[in-house]
Amino acid sequence: MSFYWLQLTNAEMYINPTFYHIFPFYFFCFCKKKKKKMSTVSKLAQFGKKHIAKGIGRSTELVIERAKGTYVYSVEGKKYLDLTTGIGVTNTGHCHPTVVKAVQDQAANLAHGQVNIFFQKPMLDLIEGLLPRMPSPKLDTFFFWNSGSEAVEAAVKIARHATKKQNIIVFQGSYHGRTFGTMALTTSKTIYSAGFSPLMPGVHVTPYPYFQQWAAHKADPKQFDADWVGEEALHQLELCLKQRSDPRDTAAILIEPVQGEGGYVVPPKNFLAGLRKICDKHNILLICDEVQSGFGRTGKMFAVEHFNVVPDILVMAKGIASGYPISAVVSRKEIMDTQPPGSMGGTYSGNAISCAAANATLQVFDDEDLLKNCNVRSEQFFKGLREKLPELLPEGVTCDIRGKGLMIGIEFMGVPTGFANSIAAEAFKLDTIILTTSIYETLRLIPPLNITEDETKLALERVTASVAAAVENLKKA
Repeated sequence: MSFYWLQLTNAEMYINPTFYHIFPFYFFCFCKKKKKKMSTVSKLAQFGKKHIAKGIGRSTELVIERAKGTYVYSVEGKKYLDLTTGIGVTNTGHCHPTVVKAVQDQAANLAHGQVNIFFQKPMLDLIEGLLPRMPSPKLDTFFFWNSGSEAVEAAVKIARHATKKQNIIVFQGSYHGRTFGTMALTTSKTIYSAGFSPLMPGVHVTPYPYFQQWAAHKADPKQFDADWVGEEALHQLELCLKQRSDPRDTAAILIEPVQGEGGYVVPPKNFLAGLRKICDKHNILLICDEVQSGFGRTGKMFAVEHFNVVPDILVMAKGIASGYPISAVVSRKEIMDTQPPGSMGGTYSGNAISCAAANATLQVFDDEDLLKNCNVRSEQFFKGLREKLPELLPEGVTCDIRGKGLMIGIEFMGVPTGFANSIAAEAFKLDTIILTTSIYETLRLIPPLNITEDETKLALERVTASVAAAVENLKKA
């Protein structure tokens, strides 16, 4: 339909009599078309609700059909600033042209080279690209799978077989997945495992040095500072090894170097080094789950590099392939070679197209110096948040702005339950998507690593405005 009247200038509308004859008709058609489109969108969402498993939680009811860079677009064509990157997946931004081209080319040549039948070149190229980026040259042998949860289970499988021991120690607030095995390893929220017992046995939980919520630290932050909490958490781990899981029965200690779903919590610097010493002392393998913190998210390729610690087994996924499903486990060859041939594998393990996407992702890291941009934009985010947020909060309310790189957490203390969700809802009104995390009132910002200076400025404006609006709502309640 050609909207002739929309092509008229204001002056022409007044002097052109045709406008007065056609405007009512076209305006009616325009409104009818818009209503029909909105109705279609509503039907799509309802269709999704009806036919997609109810067990999937969803933070919005948007129906999206495309995305580019830092933005996603709804089926109505509305543009939203995406500060989630699919929960830390599209680190190069949505549909980066280099990644898109690699996927298109690979799909035309080899879509599936099954790992238990062939060596396929995209996987070999990926290993070659990953080796120099590992935290240590000792991490030299890989196994590829599809998702983070599967990779964590593979790491546990490797650790148990290599050590001939069963128990796994995890930390309070950890998230390692929702598959049957990883449900037992995840402690960030009960929703992930409630009602699915009995869970995998042999899992023991010890405190994570989340000093912001540690009782002693809250009572006296100066006397019981972050380093004290780190030492106390190591002491609690030693007690666990004496009281619940003897080192002779403990295959591995599994940790997120920076907790994800638990609240974007960065441990005190002394903690991971102390953890490494305990593992070495008791002949226990250290598994680092870098599914969310890896691939540049914290400003280094892997978060363990901030702490100068090398794990025995490293797990990675999410940002590895800019949105294509692939995960990996890497360890020392002597550990990986304990696995008998045929004990590892999977139909889609290291899919060729996903490997091509991962190779292109590494190319983007180099071509665009993503780690440098991540650190520069990180400084911009933290400076803006720390300057603007505290002055917005009412008396008795504080916030802890924490994280590394572009893995940013904002926890609000002294607020009622639901305050973080209120901020996310206000952000959505400003066409911005942000997520909450943990059982506490915490926001997480996860923009792409190539977010620009102007986009960061816009994100800060919208996040700040959302907090201000939520505070106003709080005052009115």
